Amino acid sequence: MDEFEPIRSEDGPQAPLPVGSTALETAILARLDDDKAQDIVLIDLKGKSPMADTMIIASGRSHRHVGALADHLQRTLKETGLGKVKVSGLPHCDWVLLDAGDVIVHLFRPEVRAFYNIEKIWSVESGHRVDARA
Repeated sequence: MDEFEPIRSEDGPQAPLPVGSTALETAILARLDDDKAQDIVLIDLKGKSPMADTMIIASGRSHRHVGALADHLQRTLKETGLGKVKVSGLPHCDWVLLDAGDVIVHLFRPEVRAFYNIEKIWSVESGHRVDARA
């Protein structure tokens, strides 16, 4: 698997959903895709960071969409027995962090994601950043 893979762009065609290398990654990616998350990026952290093996970053269209994405991920992971998830940022839903152990998920509203630009920390170019500069 590549270091990162943009999944869905707001303006461009939908790229195929990558197959996660673990059941946890696969469940998270499938749930985000089903819930119409935007600009999904998967970053492989193996050998780069001790905090997790994978980071998944996605955007929701609004506060409500980000909150729903987080809630659905929590429910899906609990129902499938893939682990307990620690969640931060739910009251405001600008940036919600879900820590599922080996996988960390960041859910943003697009403006907040552009402001913090955490993909840059890992040298990841996502589709919406390239389009925004054009």
